Amino acid sequence: MLVVEVMTDRATRANKRVGLLHHVGGGNLGDDATLEAVAENIIRRWPIAEIIAFSMNPDDTETRHRIKSYPVRRAGWSIGYKPAGTEAPLKARVKAVMRKYTAVSYTLKATGAVVRLTSGMFRELSFLASSRRHVKSLDLLIVSGGGQLTERDGPWGFPYTIFKWVVLARSVGVRCIFLNVGAGPLAHPLSKYFARRALMSSDYVSLRDEKSRMLLYDIGFTGESRVCPDSVYGLEFSTNVETPLNGRAQPIVGFAPMPYPDPRLNAAEKDQTIYDAFIQQLAGFASWLMGRSYALTLFGTDIGVDPVAIERLQTALLNHHGIRSSQYSVSHSVTSVRDLLAAMSRMDIVVTCRFHGVIFAHLLNKPVLAIAHHPKVSEAMADLGLLSYCVDIRDFDSEHLADRFTSMITDAEKIKSHMAASLTRKRHLFRNQFDELFRC
Repeated sequence: MLVVEVMTDRATRANKRVGLLHHVGGGNLGDDATLEAVAENIIRRWPIAEIIAFSMNPDDTETRHRIKSYPVRRAGWSIGYKPAGTEAPLKARVKAVMRKYTAVSYTLKATGAVVRLTSGMFRELSFLASSRRHVKSLDLLIVSGGGQLTERDGPWGFPYTIFKWVVLARSVGVRCIFLNVGAGPLAHPLSKYFARRALMSSDYVSLRDEKSRMLLYDIGFTGESRVCPDSVYGLEFSTNVETPLNGRAQPIVGFAPMPYPDPRLNAAEKDQTIYDAFIQQLAGFASWLMGRSYALTLFGTDIGVDPVAIERLQTALLNHHGIRSSQYSVSHSVTSVRDLLAAMSRMDIVVTCRFHGVIFAHLLNKPVLAIAHHPKVSEAMADLGLLSYCVDIRDFDSEHLADRFTSMITDAEKIKSHMAASLTRKRHLFRNQFDELFRC
């Protein structure tokens, strides 16, 4: 078993400073749960350590997690993954005037492109310099998020961001580890290069699944690595005493839709047609559930974008099935990881589209039916031995979903017993990993 000693001479001092790098801050509570679990488990072992976050939304991260936070990139996010800040009114007015004078506009655009490139390079160099000062104060930098080794935003998005922070850490002698991350997709040669170089410069690498590990070797990473459970399995929390599913007068189904296709990545008109058809299938299934006396609770695990999908589903339920909002509940009050876990603990069955929706259901020992929008979701269900209760978001229909749900209810108690045993193993592996990495 791979064990890497991450404690340097500086880290043997009582007061350790640990940086957690994560593309967090858009509202995804799975991301926030990852950051929270890692921070909590470090403090549990190093009680007076100082935890610092590098985030896409430092203000939100600082408020939500009560730790000092700095930007991971120059251009950050607000909740909903919207770019932080807006275009200045003067700049907008200048652009409007330029559009009236085409010839001048072309000339100015060409000149502007050169100016922006030069200006952007200087701003990036300035950002790197300030970031290096933050990193220099650390004893350890941890790439802590689940889906960090991905090509989202292109090679100059996630891949470059991870690469530059690892380089900054090594330039000032700070050790760096990749902790239980997910990988993929990584198709562009530059993305592969950034990921490979960052990994080769790190002191420890662990992946949250075997497929991610194999992808890294496919892109040329030849270093040692190990597979460990997703960091959310390290969350500690109390749960309510459950009533057996067959003992409920009206079992509660927690139903978590999501926008699909992702509006942040796809804006084509055809995608709206796909989205509308997707919502219609979800509405058909929700109507079927209510027709069989299940209580329905709509909720989201991403407070940035899932509320939009919930509203669309509500509209479809009313317009196509005559189901009013008074006939079901919506978890509007969920704004934090703890709120989410409290809300989900009151559910009997969970239907989710998101990876961490599956993980949260597992933590709470709730039978889960997954609508997979990404291979990581189906892989998580396969790892739990629940692949037969997972449908592909691209080709499912409400009848198929109802069939899988019926089968799951039939085997609910067996599924819960299996999930409980699996959870015990995963939490044991997670604790052992942290005991090795963060020795007292």
